[in-house]
Amino acid sequence: MPVALRRRENAITVIRKTVIAVGSAAVLLATAAACGTVQNLSAGQKVDQAVDRLGEQKSLAFELDLDADSDALTTLAGEAGSEEELPPEVAKFLAGLRVEVSVKSKKALADSGEKDLIGTSVRIEGAEGVLAEYRVVGDFTYYRADMRALGETMGMPVPTAEQLPESEKEFRKVLEGEWVKIDTSALEEAQKSESSSGGADETAGIDAKTQQKIINAVRGVFAHEVTLSTKDAGDGTEHIVAKANFRDLITGIIDKLGPLEGELPPGTELPTAKDLKDAPNKKVAVDLTLKNGDLTQVEVDLAVLADAPKGTKLPLVMKFTDAGDVSAPSGATAIPTDMVPGGSPFAGGLLGGGEF
Repeated sequence: MPVALRRRENAITVIRKTVIAVGSAAVLLATAAACGTVQNLSAGQKVDQAVDRLGEQKSLAFELDLDADSDALTTLAGEAGSEEELPPEVAKFLAGLRVEVSVKSKKALADSGEKDLIGTSVRIEGAEGVLAEYRVVGDFTYYRADMRALGETMGMPVPTAEQLPESEKEFRKVLEGEWVKIDTSALEEAQKSESSSGGADETAGIDAKTQQKIINAVRGVFAHEVTLSTKDAGDGTEHIVAKANFRDLITGIIDKLGPLEGELPPGTELPTAKDLKDAPNKKVAVDLTLKNGDLTQVEVDLAVLADAPKGTKLPLVMKFTDAGDVSAPSGATAIPTDMVPGGSPFAGGLLGGGEF
């Protein structure tokens, strides 16, 4: 694999994992905050109640956005000339990136099972529009992508629709940015087949019992390491800021999760003590915005986790809103189940979006 392409893939993977990790940590922080010390109790209760109210809704979306320019992203990813330097075109791409996840259910989301869901969608948008989107509605999974834009960003050539063989004519719609669909049950079987052929199933989820053990394990860490403060912004808006030393927080969490490692999905590896020594020894602040008691936004500045020049800002913002369109797109072209995953160059996208 060319060095430039490998760097692009490594950089995107690093940023993607950072976004997911910080976003998940922010939600976990919100959930666990109510178990804080006495001086944190009032603010923690407000956060806990706001999270409960999210679960009471039947329609919800959250949007992840890196509110920063390409220079800030380049600074965070690595110093100029280093192996981890972020290519300018990738930095520009990520600066305009926004991810939105929507879900609608017949019941309150906290009480919903898979059969209760009306529809879900994941949409990835760039500066020039939708880059990729998939929806799960009824018996089908729907998918579309701007293959030209994704190909340019990844530095990979993308064939034109005319270049595809007749045997893969259904995939011409993918190259043209049109909707395609596949039976969801067949898609799940293909995912299982992919996992079994490659060894352990690293996509396996965590069961409810283990999830509860994880939450219980980290509650004490948050209570000990995190401090909360509040600020009334007027007009029913309140900011609750949670602060903690990043290294101490992560070290404490990993220590608590250690005994549970055998219950985590196969392939899950917790950081080692050596890894944790390299974690930033800095205070990190997570700003949670409440509007009339509802949690509307979570923000954290990722720049504090890097040796960035003074004044560099890299806010990761998670916004909570009503769910967008999760209906079945009309006119979607059916993809035969025997062509997924097969040898199709689009199998990665259909099986969950590849790098994204």
